Amino acid sequence: MSEHVIKRHNKTLLLYHLVCPAKYPRDVFVEGVERSLKEVCVGISQRYEIHFVEVGTDEDHVHFLIQSVRMISVARIVTIVKSITARELFNQHPEIKRKLWGGNLWTSGYYANTVGAYGSEKVIEEYVQSQGGKYKQILRQQLSLFE
Repeated sequence: MSEHVIKRHNKTLLLYHLVCPAKYPRDVFVEGVERSLKEVCVGISQRYEIHFVEVGTDEDHVHFLIQSVRMISVARIVTIVKSITARELFNQHPEIKRKLWGGNLWTSGYYANTVGAYGSEKVIEEYVQSQGGKYKQILRQQLSLFE
């Protein structure tokens, strides 16, 4: 289980599930490339406050379970991970560029989701509702403005 990150004035446990697909549906992440990807992720962890809890590959996409600090946004984490892994994997495995027609390793998009260590959305919702004697549901009312 991941540990809390303790800074001077805060304590956080921020986990993100990121899915990054390859540019084209090609079998890019084969055994040698997977090993290199792992090494690159270790290097990223040493230079940035980004900890890779798990990394799992399919042939054409990668799942990352990442823990980071609040000062680094999800978009910044994705930018760091995608840019460094692409550069390093292209350098170490030039055959990938030929499989992907020479351009980019990753698509421009990605999937990101927060991961809760202490409960699901429903558990947290019930916890918030149980706080205080006069709970007033205001967030759902405000959400209707954006629907």
